[in-house]
Amino acid sequence: MAADLFDHAQAQRNDAPLAARMRPRTLDEFVGQDEIVGPGRLLRRAIESDRLFSSIIFWGPPGTGKTTLAAIIANTTRSHFETLNAVMAGVADIRHVVSEAKQRRKLYGQRTILLVDEIHRFNKSQQDALLPHVEDGTITLIGATTENPYFEVNSALLSRSRLFMLRPLHQEEVVRILRTALADPERGYGARNVQADEDALRHLARVAAGDARNALNALELAVESTPPDAEGVIHITLAVAQESIQRRAILYDKDGDAHYDTISAFIKSVRGSDPDAALYWLAKMLYAGEDPRFIMRRLLILASEDVGLADPQGLVVAAAAATALDYIGMPEGMYPLVEATLYLATAPKSNTATHYFRARAHIEAEGVSEVPDHLKDGHRDAHGLGHGRGYAYPHDYEGHWVAQGYLPRELWGLVFYTPSTEGYERIIAERVNRWREAQRRALGVTERASPTLTHEQIERMKRER
Repeated sequence: MAADLFDHAQAQRNDAPLAARMRPRTLDEFVGQDEIVGPGRLLRRAIESDRLFSSIIFWGPPGTGKTTLAAIIANTTRSHFETLNAVMAGVADIRHVVSEAKQRRKLYGQRTILLVDEIHRFNKSQQDALLPHVEDGTITLIGATTENPYFEVNSALLSRSRLFMLRPLHQEEVVRILRTALADPERGYGARNVQADEDALRHLARVAAGDARNALNALELAVESTPPDAEGVIHITLAVAQESIQRRAILYDKDGDAHYDTISAFIKSVRGSDPDAALYWLAKMLYAGEDPRFIMRRLLILASEDVGLADPQGLVVAAAAATALDYIGMPEGMYPLVEATLYLATAPKSNTATHYFRARAHIEAEGVSEVPDHLKDGHRDAHGLGHGRGYAYPHDYEGHWVAQGYLPRELWGLVFYTPSTEGYERIIAERVNRWREAQRRALGVTERASPTLTHEQIERMKRER
């Protein structure tokens, strides 16, 4: 079974796909994931010293190196290496692998490493069949999955494995892989007269969205379908790259102005309650290969900062969409992302969450006051110091509310939160205003409004967190 997946001699034949021919054979050839297999990292040390004793699970999007890392381990280890594809294998296949592993261990003292590709496809009974043999060390498991293992992998199996999350490759890393393929005379196109423009390579890398296999497939199509010019040069231009990956190039640099300007336009459109503009900027970002999780994080912030208590369900919808996006992945994860965008764009708006900065500004200007005695923890010092004495328990009163002071005495009557009259917060405003009026009468104080802050002041305080 291992030969089907890891026979590099076959994979590197001239008639094999470029992505198969260029599969890294050693860690030194491996590009990306430095957080996991960079110099000195735990997994790299374990692979290089052939001391991979604990089971591991590689979780990440397609084309990020999960199977490649398994292949490198197979080429490096002195252990026997087996593979199963969870789409085709069943419990009988698992029992066969385990039986041979036990014999191998008994007769030769040789360990067995088992790669289960697409392990999320195994059902509960199949995963349960693996568990005791992982637990007793009969096999060392390597699971590869594109799905969230916290949802898809048996918790007992997951707890006995070390999880490594592989991220989408950076654009520069994909460009580096493409350049290697162009320069390699044996496995790539180094023996042919191929000239690729920089903007063409960057377009392939950008649209591939961190998937090296996708980028290599597109490069192969570009080279093999482009006839040489009069001088025998196969010239890969931006136009050829666009056609090869079936995506037009648009101005969008994830580290440049277009990235920040577009997300800014998107958030301002949602904040400004324009669902049409919000969808347009969202489509531009996704089309250009923006990380949907980055967009989702910004929507989660907006749900609290700009929708807030005008529609408390906004944060619930955004959080549910974030979970769904993580669970589903792209491209179908686009739907919860769009749903959250439309919900928040059409929701009533309130930014009263920023009133927190009024309280913080007061503390910065005046310092921190001591907690009043009746609000202090009475479990430790109630007898000696009177902590908690005089506190009125609200649930003992009608309406589960009682008029008493919760701020330090010198701050009584000071108002930081001013409810808006938008959406659900209108109901909150009526309730809070009624409570405050009764509290002021009981305490004998008048209302004192805290200074309002400008948008610029709030943004400055955010940066200083």
